[in-house]
Amino acid sequence: MGTVAAVDRPRNAARRPGRYPPGVPRFRTLVALALLLSGCAPQPPARWAEGGARIVIPTARLKLPDGDAIEIRADGRVLEDGDVLFAIDRAGRVFTDEGDPIAVLGPDGLVEGPDATPLGRIGRSNAAPPGSATAWLAVLPDGLVVHFAVDGERTGLGAWEGCSGAALRTCTLVTHLILYQRAARAAEARSGFGFGVGVGVYR
Repeated sequence: MGTVAAVDRPRNAARRPGRYPPGVPRFRTLVALALLLSGCAPQPPARWAEGGARIVIPTARLKLPDGDAIEIRADGRVLEDGDVLFAIDRAGRVFTDEGDPIAVLGPDGLVEGPDATPLGRIGRSNAAPPGSATAWLAVLPDGLVVHFAVDGERTGLGAWEGCSGAALRTCTLVTHLILYQRAARAAEARSGFGFGVGVGVYR
């Protein structure tokens, strides 16, 4: 892949100490859970070595309705209120702060996790959960994040700053992964939250 920054080589990235509050599941927790359930280390996504879709890494910030702040930093780290959630690189790879694979965004927009786990699909400015042909969220050109519920209701989920142009797709990917994780946690807790689908032709 030529000469790239350290963030583009997650397997060799320097280890950083975790800063995960007690009781708050993170993607690293999900990776550990998969390892425990399978009895062996999960296989990285199929395109992990070569990477997937090329994306830009902006410096951007999203303020969620619950008061949490999501940041994308220039080194690819994604933080929630100062805690590292995961990191991304310019080859469409998503990984923990320790370099463990989480997902790869493929050139076709499909997001694949370890052991070929489907994690949804990303368009230029919208995203769908696994198994859905329509979008459950969109990031508008002005940065506004919109969630489409099952019944078609639209809900604003804050607005990104710094996500214009090509960075819009990166912010869409990050938003999708964070909301997907939250939805999975809520579904596991039987809170009644479901994957909403609504309008959205992939762009």
